[in-house]
Amino acid sequence: MALIKSISGIRGTIGGRAGDNLTPEDAVLFAAAYAMWLKSNHDIDNIRVVIGRDARISGPMISQLVTQTLVACGIDVIDLGLSTTPTVEVAVPDFHAQGGIIITASHNPKEWNALKLLNQKGEFISFEEGNKLIQIADRGNILYEHVDHLGQIQYIENGYIDEHIEKILALPLVNIPLIKKSRFRIAVDAVNSTGGIAIPRLLKKLGVDYIYELYCEPNGHFPHNPEPLPAHLADLSYWVVQEKCDLGITVDPDVDRLAMVCEDGSMFGEEYTLVAVADYILEHTPGNTVSNLSSTRALKDITEQKGHRYESAAVGEVNVVKRMKEIHAVIGGEGNGGVIYPALHYGRDALVGIALFLSHLAHKKSTASSLRDSFPAYVISKNKIELTADIPLDSLLDKLALHYAHHPINTEDGLRIEFESGWVHLRRSNTEPIIRIYAESKNEKQANQLAEEIITQIIELKTNIATS
Repeated sequence: MALIKSISGIRGTIGGRAGDNLTPEDAVLFAAAYAMWLKSNHDIDNIRVVIGRDARISGPMISQLVTQTLVACGIDVIDLGLSTTPTVEVAVPDFHAQGGIIITASHNPKEWNALKLLNQKGEFISFEEGNKLIQIADRGNILYEHVDHLGQIQYIENGYIDEHIEKILALPLVNIPLIKKSRFRIAVDAVNSTGGIAIPRLLKKLGVDYIYELYCEPNGHFPHNPEPLPAHLADLSYWVVQEKCDLGITVDPDVDRLAMVCEDGSMFGEEYTLVAVADYILEHTPGNTVSNLSSTRALKDITEQKGHRYESAAVGEVNVVKRMKEIHAVIGGEGNGGVIYPALHYGRDALVGIALFLSHLAHKKSTASSLRDSFPAYVISKNKIELTADIPLDSLLDKLALHYAHHPINTEDGLRIEFESGWVHLRRSNTEPIIRIYAESKNEKQANQLAEEIITQIIELKTNIATS
């Protein structure tokens, strides 16, 4: 397994050989390269970096390696310990730090970990900045500090989560009295990571009295695949019905993706997390919206129905944030359950998503399933193909674009093809060695047919390329 270096950070599996996986040597190398990159951008004596981690098993090891490397480079570290990705993003500007590192592999299984790198705004570093950092790592000419100039470590209790929650509670559109009045019963699946710390605390502050905690012990032993997809949420669905809950809430290990289960055990759909929150925001704060090219068309529909402008962006939080800033969007995010609410900060944040969603549900006096049914109905078929050395992805995409040249095509991020019945988006994953193939249509059958047509074309093209 090769290390994956992308706008989503430096990630890999634990163990194996240096340079092939995320080993201690790799963690030290990229932490040192990040320190050198920070120094090249900030001509000050005391550079500070905020660090937090999810609860996965390798977290303490990687976090200590990264922290002590930064100290050796003369960087002061503010260590939040167990925290969430959005919490670290909020904390960076609060502590007037020059950067931040989250030790997490997001939705990847337990054998993975990663360094997600932030700038002084608490936002992911850009593609160009990431390339500069990788070049520093490749050169390997790291300069460590003299003993009199080593960095210092400051430990913050409770992961700064309580401070993050207080900022959410202070948002004008978070309606605490209405949520409390609704007397919601909520089940929570936090995959035994830091959502198990943050979400119950948030819900209690919002006035939710009944919380059924499922897998909320932050011990890093994920009870199922941690990506919040329907196939992984059978337990949550069962307990929502069993406990007569109004809603089931689940997040990924670093709490930047949010998905829900309706009161009847059906999936609200991670694609519709952003749609529901945006519907609420647009009712109270008219403005533009953004999602990525792999996200449901429903956000575009509801935005334009309200007379506002929708634009798409390449996949990746940094790309969505850039487009949001360009068009002054009031809400945006990604169809994987990532909500970005700039009134709080420019980062995917499941916690603010929960607060805004519950405010909307309470305002509508609706069940979760009824709210879901009020939105334009689309179904996305999500598929993937393992990316091996014999798959010439760029060549395949070029040939597919030529084959479908009579259809509207977008090549900003991989290849997106518009069909009369829907769309298909193919792209290289930022987080795994796979090709993602997403297809959306008005029903599951049509979405699967679109995906199958493209997969068949890929297999044929791959065979033709191999034999030519």
